Amino acid sequence: MAAGMCVYLMIRRKKTTIFTDAKETTNVSELKKIIQGITKIAPESQRLFKDDRVMEDNRCLADYGLISTTARAQSPASLSLAYRLDNGEFETVDITPLSSPPELPDVMKGQEATHETSAN
Repeated sequence: MAAGMCVYLMIRRKKTTIFTDAKETTNVSELKKIIQGITKIAPESQRLFKDDRVMEDNRCLADYGLISTTARAQSPASLSLAYRLDNGEFETVDITPLSSPPELPDVMKGQEATHETSAN
């Protein structure tokens, strides 16, 4: 696979949804810095989950199966985000169920989007 393929991520916490893209080789601590730029929450106060597994800072996204073929712009991979509470514990993952999928940012809508039907 070509080095540095883009992966598209949808990171959710409660009612917040963050869309971002990164490289397959991006490690989790770098991703937390990206999130910090958006949320102003320090990386050490963030915990990321992929399918209920805590993502370790020194692992890269590809280690969690987050690769360009599974995390595409039109269907970003979903991660969960939890924050450290004042008592030092991490909150439980609390994601508000989506009544309907969030609208993808225009930059992530590709040619495919025009051919998709809503038949799920």
